[in-house]
Amino acid sequence: MTTLTEAPETPAARETPARRRRRVDRLPYLLLLPCLVIIGGLLLWPLGQVVAMSFYRLNNVRQLRGDREWPWVGLGNYTQILGDPFFLTVLRNTVLFAVANVVLTMILGTLVGLLLNRLGRKMATFVASCVMLAWATPALTGTIVWKWIFDDTSGLVTWLFNALPDGLSQGLFGRSDWTGYGWFNSPLLFFSILTLVVVWHSFPFIAVSVLAGLKSVPSELHEAARVDGAGPWRVFWRITFPLLRPVFGILIVLSTIWDFKVFTQQFVLAGGTQDRPTFMLSIYSYAEAFSPPPKYGLGAAIAVILTLILLVVTGLYVRMVLKQEDES
Repeated sequence: MTTLTEAPETPAARETPARRRRRVDRLPYLLLLPCLVIIGGLLLWPLGQVVAMSFYRLNNVRQLRGDREWPWVGLGNYTQILGDPFFLTVLRNTVLFAVANVVLTMILGTLVGLLLNRLGRKMATFVASCVMLAWATPALTGTIVWKWIFDDTSGLVTWLFNALPDGLSQGLFGRSDWTGYGWFNSPLLFFSILTLVVVWHSFPFIAVSVLAGLKSVPSELHEAARVDGAGPWRVFWRITFPLLRPVFGILIVLSTIWDFKVFTQQFVLAGGTQDRPTFMLSIYSYAEAFSPPPKYGLGAAIAVILTLILLVVTGLYVRMVLKQEDES
């Protein structure tokens, strides 16, 4: 007669359901750990270095290399920046520019997204491809092209204004010869052109994101609203916008961050850091840090202030969006 012997119990079999559940819960964090380490090395470490530099007086490269001691000034750099009346001018320029660009970018991007959603597949693909060319163009390359368009001698805009009848041009603008006219000399004109460049480069991302959100909205809702006699604006405001509110919230936050940090376009259009009346926080930080004599500590302090402003603005807006979601 043969007898059956029980197989030895393995450690996996002795594992309790609670322990197995905890082990499974830790697995996503373990898988994310390499990515978090890389992000920490590429983002958090440089950010920490900038914050540390903002508490020292750094005036030469030897200090950055460690050849000389870093003189500790504590909050002296922040006190100097916040006590400078010019900082208020720079902050005003930054806030007004960011608000104008976010509003214009969101409006234009949303309109283009709605247009793409109504076009046929072939035409929508063609228009989307043309629109995405602006997004795919590097900021430096696109800004150089725009600077040539507004060149005071051979630019396209100068040529178009010179092509106007002399009487019409004189009556409307007070001059008939536009050759040599400095399009970037006036702060108002400079910011207008800079806004044009930034919106041109930013709206395709908004348009494609809105289009992706529109594809998730059931078409039956729009058809039912049209049957009830609702016009396009009412359909958008009562149906489309509430359903895409999370998408618009993310896009507004991203646009705010990008527009507060505009640097390349302004640096190229202004030809450097000489035009101080048009300074914004990003180029102000660069000018203080690298213009002779260099003041790396002051530049780092301005960068930290800009980061804090973005964190506060983004946090307040995200909190407002989450509160609206909870109420709805």
